[in-house]
Amino acid sequence: MHLDLSFFCNMDIINNIENIRKEIPQGVTLIAVSKTKPEEDIMQAYSCGQRVFGENKAQELKQKHADLPEDIQWHFIGHLQENKIKYIINFVTLIHSVDSLKLLKEINKRAATCQRTVDCLFEMDISHEESKFGLSEKEVYSILQSEEYKQLNNIRICGVMGVGSITDDPNQTRKEFKELKNIFNNLKQTFFQDKDYFKEISMGMTGDYPIAIEEGATLIRIGSKIFGARDYSKNNTEQA
Repeated sequence: MHLDLSFFCNMDIINNIENIRKEIPQGVTLIAVSKTKPEEDIMQAYSCGQRVFGENKAQELKQKHADLPEDIQWHFIGHLQENKIKYIINFVTLIHSVDSLKLLKEINKRAATCQRTVDCLFEMDISHEESKFGLSEKEVYSILQSEEYKQLNNIRICGVMGVGSITDDPNQTRKEFKELKNIFNNLKQTFFQDKDYFKEISMGMTGDYPIAIEEGATLIRIGSKIFGARDYSKNNTEQA
């Protein structure tokens, strides 16, 4: 670690994390979404035991990884461009946003060069909004049945991820999360029945994580409820 931030103290961040933890049942992992946030804020979360953080910009993540404690587990949650994989491939714990076979092949290629197996989630299109990325269930079946996929030895598919619609209708949100859980169950039964590592459902953010937990989330991505609001004019569209 190259940064001494012990003199910073933001009790809001610590209290926010502790309050959220009280709502989370055993078996659900809190990902503190730290994108755009300064390293001192991350260290405040770290100081109360938080070790799993989510970022959506590869180069920003690379810098934070270099500056911050080595035992942080970094999850990449944003849209990943093939030419940016190189910045995170050496250390990333989980890539949530695999949305094509082409991207999966490039992750595998990069992982092989550093002799790693990288855990990944298929990003599923559950909101059916044009502004969002993601695969259909049919497309995932096609990938998993392909000979190209079967040759990928340096990636491991551990589950699915989805981003719900931006809506005030909790019934719509619940419907989409149920869809993601059903997709997970179908994939588990068809392709991963004997694979213990296929166990993750990443869904739920600040505005809808209680519903996500009720519908079977194992990973929830929470940012603004921990760190406060951020300026989205400078970032991508996912509001964690």
